[in-house]
Formats: sequence, structure tokens, C-alpha cells
Amino acid sequence: MTKQDLITKLPDEPHEAMINRFGKEGAFIPGDDKNTPWVPFGEAAAIKHLAFDIRQNSVANILWVKGGGRIGTHKHRGVVSAVTLEGSWGYYEYDWVARPGDFVYELPGTAHTLYSDDPNGMKALFWINGAIEFYDDDANFDFTADVFWFIDHYVTYCEANGIPVNQDMFM
Repeated sequence: MTKQDLITKLPDEPHEAMINRFGKEGAFIPGDDKNTPWVPFGEAAAIKHLAFDIRQNSVANILWVKGGGRIGTHKHRGVVSAVTLEGSWGYYEYDWVARPGDFVYELPGTAHTLYSDDPNGMKALFWINGAIEFYDDDANFDFTADVFWFIDHYVTYCEANGIPVNQDMFM
């Protein structure tokens, strides 16, 4: 049996002409390290960028925090969702620990400090809406990460390392 034999009939679409005229296709973003590199984020973490939606000021990425590492205290200005892929992680300010398959959502206005004391670290898929404000250890404002900060983080790294920028990541 071929792939063509397995294709099913799709339902009729009443707005097919407008979809064909103005719609955009989705994209496939390869997850391999060559095409989608791990971009260093501080001393103990890296980010694998997956999508940038400038219309919604949102991004999708995988955060990798190495064992015994943490990322700075931060405050969300939009909803954030995460699914743990590997290892375990938590926030110093809460009493739970996320493990593979666990789902976490965070609401605007919450502040916390992410850590992983798992010897193998952690990896989690995040969908971040809105800006994140980062603070130093004395609660002084450090920087804001919005969709353009994440784009700059990715593009600057790719250009410095001779890696093609994947235009399919931009929605």
C-alpha cells in the first residue's frame, strides 16, 4: 500500500477560495540539533527555538536546564504553558516538581525562579505568550524577553555560527 492509497477524502470547505487566496500553510520544524540548534542561555541552560509569532508576541521553544542549574527569577506578562519532556524541574517558590509528561501553566503577574536539581537536568516544551521580565538575585530588573528578544537570540547565534536561519519558524 502506498501513501497515496492511504489519503482520505477531505470535507468540502465553503471558504476554499479565500483560504487559497489569503491562507498560509503551517510548517514543519525539524528538531535535530543541526537544523535547530541549542542556543546558550546563561551558564546552565540552552534554548531550542521552534516558532516565533510576532502577531501574538508568542514563542515556542524547548528549554534545557542542566543538572544543578537554574534560570533567573522572572515575571510573566502573559500565559505560559509547558510540558516536561525529560528530567525534572520546579520553581523555588512552589512545592511541586514537574516530571516527564507533566503539564504546567503560568498566569500573568506570577514571578518565580526555575531550577533543576535532577542530575540529568530537564527539558520542557514551552509556549510563551507575552513578555517575560527577568530580575537579578537582588530583585533588580535585568531585561525583558519578548518575541523580538527570542528572535534576536536565535538569529544572532545562527549568523555567528554559520547556521541558516529557518524562515519557517516565523509565523
